[in-house]
Amino acid sequence: MIPNQWYVVLESRQVGKKPIGVLRMGEKMVFWRDDQGRVVCFRDRCVHRGVQLSRGQVIGGRLQCPFHGFEYDPSGRVTAIPANGRAAPVPEVFRVPRYPTYEAHGFIWVWWGENPPADLAPPRFFPDLDETFVYASIVDPWSAHYSRVIENQLDVVHVPFVHRTTIGRGVGTVVDGPGLQWVEDDLFYIYVFNRHEDSTPARKPSQVPVPPTDREFKLEFRFPNLWQNYINRKVRIVAAFVPVDESRTLLYLRFYQKFLPVPVLGKLAAWAAMPFNRLVAHQDRRVVETHQPQPSGLRIGERLIAGDQPIIEYRRRVEELKEAARRRNVSI
Repeated sequence: MIPNQWYVVLESRQVGKKPIGVLRMGEKMVFWRDDQGRVVCFRDRCVHRGVQLSRGQVIGGRLQCPFHGFEYDPSGRVTAIPANGRAAPVPEVFRVPRYPTYEAHGFIWVWWGENPPADLAPPRFFPDLDETFVYASIVDPWSAHYSRVIENQLDVVHVPFVHRTTIGRGVGTVVDGPGLQWVEDDLFYIYVFNRHEDSTPARKPSQVPVPPTDREFKLEFRFPNLWQNYINRKVRIVAAFVPVDESRTLLYLRFYQKFLPVPVLGKLAAWAAMPFNRLVAHQDRRVVETHQPQPSGLRIGERLIAGDQPIIEYRRRVEELKEAARRRNVSI
């Protein structure tokens, strides 16, 4: 995983009045809401005897350990040790590691890294995806490193083969380009120019128009783990690739629409699209789980081609971000 990044890790609906324990980035985390409804995230281990805080309860805006009743405020500090009496002071060392959180667009992010800066900026979403859309969502488990799941959605070469019975039906196997455009330092677009074989070689990425003027469709990737299939102005597919550990990923998959503006009917239309989207995802999953090695990387012995340019660009940026995080941590 890339350190010092905001990762989508849950949907808002998953964190209610009770604490929830999850495995993310290979670490056990507990999520809960304080008395203002704000999402809080700790390492899921009591500082006293190491039990899981997610088995406890929220009382008066504090998380209570299920074992001996230690109470934690949203900063991670123990504010009460019942066995000592509530009037007894609590030493400062009674504190659990806390992860910064952010909630928006029905997602929950955590900032995964060491020593978050005091001026930590919030994560960014897709600016052209607003509240005028309605969506339906599913959560799908994959036995693959999250980098491999991401790269699958950046891969325009596989579509006519893996998806020959669904979205790849009739898609040409020759890949011109693809076109790639960096929009922000953590966001790039991919433009697809697949065509049928006509005895002419594929055009290089530098030979295709970026951006094209004859279409709206594009793929968008926002580091470190968000992707959007911009089908048109009224239909989108969004995915969050949530790292569980080194060999497991949760795919949070959403279908957004605003072609049917009636609230109830619009939601039903979004849900009606999900079985097909799950089918397409499972066609990918069947193949992606067989990747060797896991995870991906710049120098792992693969022989890449011009059509893999988005994957190469992704890997390069991952290395740059990891190196930037390493330099930052060394300088602290």
